[in-house]
Amino acid sequence: MTTRRTRPAPRPPEGTPPRAELARQARTALADAVRIARWAADGASSGTPPLAAQTLERAAAALELSPAQVRSGWDRARLAGLVELHGDTARPGWRLRAWDRDDSAVLRGWVALFDAWSLVHPAPQGIESSAVAEAVEAVPQVLSLLQLSAGPVTVPALLDLLGQRVAELHEERCEVPYGPEPLPAAAPAPTAHPAALVARLLDWALEGLAAVGALTLGVGTATLTPLGNWAVWVKLEQICVAAQSPAGNIEQSAADMLLGCARLTPGPARAEYRAWLAARPVGSAVAELLGVARGEDALLRGLAFEALRVVGAPAEPEVRSVVTDPSLRPYALLWLAEYDGTDPEDAQEVLSREEATWLWVDTAAAVADHGETGLLVRHLDSAVQGTVPALLDEVRAVGHPRTVQVLVALAAAHPDPALAKAVRKAAFQVHTGGA
Repeated sequence: MTTRRTRPAPRPPEGTPPRAELARQARTALADAVRIARWAADGASSGTPPLAAQTLERAAAALELSPAQVRSGWDRARLAGLVELHGDTARPGWRLRAWDRDDSAVLRGWVALFDAWSLVHPAPQGIESSAVAEAVEAVPQVLSLLQLSAGPVTVPALLDLLGQRVAELHEERCEVPYGPEPLPAAAPAPTAHPAALVARLLDWALEGLAAVGALTLGVGTATLTPLGNWAVWVKLEQICVAAQSPAGNIEQSAADMLLGCARLTPGPARAEYRAWLAARPVGSAVAELLGVARGEDALLRGLAFEALRVVGAPAEPEVRSVVTDPSLRPYALLWLAEYDGTDPEDAQEVLSREEATWLWVDTAAAVADHGETGLLVRHLDSAVQGTVPALLDEVRAVGHPRTVQVLVALAAAHPDPALAKAVRKAAFQVHTGGA
């Protein structure tokens, strides 16, 4: 994540509002979700998710919302990374902490919700899951047409495009195994979807995208909102909105220092860590770095342990003391293994399969929050499982609070439709609690 080539940032389409205005619109779109996330995560509600009947009524009364609005807002809060579940306890996500001051965090939260539109607005009953998956795979082309049109597009035009793309996917569809299993016998060519079904799928997709604020629906037309237009352009250009490094870090807090070093190569980053550490008592510096590592930003968690590697021996007792913390354990075990002389390339062997999987999800969350699309796709190669089905099975079981968001982002980024479909299915199962 620190060795990417630099290039001039492409300019957004003419008429795109400034980022501050886009962030204001995203804050408006997620206002209820933010209120519910704060209510669920603050001390007044004891960190209890507002879904149990008694808690749901308390949340609805406190926030002056209907129970249905509380459920919907809670769902959006989770998908946007505003809140995380740790067992039966709700904790504020890093985006919620940064919500009022960090436009990039707000926009990334909204984009996470945009990517999860099919979870926000579930498909109608009675439609086969394969048809739903084909529609989800076809929606990016619908969005591209809307973005290129720079204005209202008639529903018949969108229906024609969706019908063509779904027909192509339906004809090409085959279940390709991701392992040594033999290929199944050739199945008969599937029949085309009826026009009425394609129309239902389009209605569902447009309603889902409108529900997350990506487009507005008129009489027989659909138009991308400024947020939707910007998000589609960002995805087409494959750029990221990571924070820029500040000019100097020595006087910054640990979190700001680490974020400022995020885009540096390892050598300059270590020099920044040393300068920052030299200006502080080692005990307080280690405590501050571990405090950042306990936060919700996975990128800062990894960087905090990189900085602790520069500290060396004075950090060893404190690092050893956090081995019992589930969110820090994989990082602490790797740090201790390297401190004891293990080659960094062999240090992964100290992790159990479950710990390695948890670390894979945590790293994927960092990439999804701060990296580029291609990095998230390539991150698949670092999984210990070796096959996508095995990875998805173990990711579902590991219980990382960012699992759904990571899988949704990976499905949105991966160019292989069959793999993306499998990842989306896993995200849906985790989100709904299914097997």
